[in-house]
Amino acid sequence: MKLIIPMAGRGSRVRPHSHTNPKPLLPVAGTMIIERIVDTFNKSLDRDITDIVYILGPDFGKDIKQSLTEMSARQGVNPIFKVQDEALGTAHAVHCAEEELTGEVIVAFADTIFDTYDKVKIDEADSVIWLKEVEDPSRFGVAVHEGDVITGFVEKPTEPISNLAIIGVYYFKDGDELKTRLEYLLDNDIKGPGGEFFLTDALDNMLKDGMIFKTATVDEWLDCGTLPAWRETTGIIMNKEKHHYDESAFPNSTIIEPVFIGDGVQIENSTVGPNVSIEANSTIKNSTIKETLIQSDAAVMNSNLTESTIGNNTSVDGAKGVIHIGDHSVLKMN
Repeated sequence: MKLIIPMAGRGSRVRPHSHTNPKPLLPVAGTMIIERIVDTFNKSLDRDITDIVYILGPDFGKDIKQSLTEMSARQGVNPIFKVQDEALGTAHAVHCAEEELTGEVIVAFADTIFDTYDKVKIDEADSVIWLKEVEDPSRFGVAVHEGDVITGFVEKPTEPISNLAIIGVYYFKDGDELKTRLEYLLDNDIKGPGGEFFLTDALDNMLKDGMIFKTATVDEWLDCGTLPAWRETTGIIMNKEKHHYDESAFPNSTIIEPVFIGDGVQIENSTVGPNVSIEANSTIKNSTIKETLIQSDAAVMNSNLTESTIGNNTSVDGAKGVIHIGDHSVLKMN
């Protein structure tokens, strides 16, 4: 089975970090967002994913492909790369993988982290849509259902017709059928609001033609789409995974859980936590850090930071308060 992951967007709301890495490659407590999604599929599906089709933006360089290739190797799957030259909507993004839309496929938009504690049953259905119960369905596209069978889709309903939000994960038994439906939208220039081609229009057509759609509900659906959401989701994950560290490994330092501390991290004369994630090979000296994400190979010295995000290979010295600084940067305060 193939997993199709559209990820051509950079993620403007997590700048400056998305200037150098697309949002799905950002780390959450030591593991990229996209790899956490693949891990969830591996534990919850009753069949194996053999290929992952990554739909990239035209400006994505070889470093991004290398990271995805290495992740694919860890997951034991074959990586395939496609390009979406222009952002024309979700249906257009999926259609960029047209040569790979054969047999069973899963489409996952890598914007959020989700988890489910039960095995997902995908037999006896033409399509399965992953859903999450929400308090305010008017903010989302929702699925109308009878039992576990979906009867319709409504975008941002004004009436309380359903509280099951579509999280952006879809299974299709027949990838060729999906491709045909997408081509119909593109060939006939059938666009939705904003002049884009929407995957939900293809789903509507399939449903109206009598295809069977079933539900798969998730237990967690965590947003990483903004800097505060990325920090909050990392905190939730750290609380769930409960990493523990021996303070004696970090001279004259205090570690306040929950925290994540990657391999090769050095901490001296500092207080770290709560809700701090430090990626591999970073250094913290003479600092107090809380509610902050620090990526790999960074150095933070003589600083007092809260609610901040620090990029890869970045040096911060003498900073106080809230800062957001991207990769390969230097900030030194007098």
